[in-house]
This record gives sequence, structure tokens and C-alpha cells, in this order.
Amino acid sequence: MCELPAIIDPAQLGRIVVKAGIVWAVMMPMRLSQLVKTDLQRRHQDLGPIISHPRSSRWSYLVRPDLPNDDSLFAEMFRLNVSIVRAGGAIALPSPADQCRQFRHWIEPPRCAFRPSGLMVIASVRATMRGGRT
Repeated sequence: MCELPAIIDPAQLGRIVVKAGIVWAVMMPMRLSQLVKTDLQRRHQDLGPIISHPRSSRWSYLVRPDLPNDDSLFAEMFRLNVSIVRAGGAIALPSPADQCRQFRHWIEPPRCAFRPSGLMVIASVRATMRGGRT
């Protein structure tokens, strides 16, 4: 659906997972995520799919895999408590098997194959942090 190459893993739990490859994820604390979402909307950028992980108070932006394999980028994001799920990683999606909204749920569900640029989401994280709005 929406060109998300998802599988059910393990089948008995009904967890829906995408192996990162054609889609990556940028995960960050919920408060920062809300500011990034507002910043992207202010810039009239399409958001693409966003997943909430309430138990860890984090959101995941599903993005195009256009981020460079750059240790300085990953270190910078690590200092901001932002992680990048790249090729080979697992991205858990909301599932009908989840018993309540304490598990994953969609902030912005996928509506088509669109994913925002990972570079654009990272630029928004940087702009938000420079603005001291976290």
C-alpha cells in the first residue's frame, strides 16, 4: 500500500514492518517533531507519513533515502536525540493488531507514494534547533 514494502513480522504478533531501503525514517522526540511539522507546514512542504510512538514519546518521519552516509551528520543528529533508520534497519508501522493508541499510530497516514526528502526534514530539525524553539 502506498509503495511501502511492508511485511508482517512475526506473523503471530501481527506487527507490520518495513525494512529500510527505498524508505528511511528520521526519528525524534515528540516535542521536536511537533515543531518540525509546524516548520514544514509553514514552508508549504508536504509532510508525508509520520508515525507516533507514544510509549517512547517519539515520532518517525518516513523519508526518501537521500541523506549522505556521513558520520558528522549522524553525530550531529545523535547530539539532538535524532536518529536515522537507514538501509537495512527496521521501521515498525502502526498495525490493526495494536491494542490501543499507546502503541504506534499515524500522525499523518500515507496517502500515496510521496515521501519528503530526508535532507529537507534534517534542514527543518536544524532550523528549529537554531531558533531555540525546543
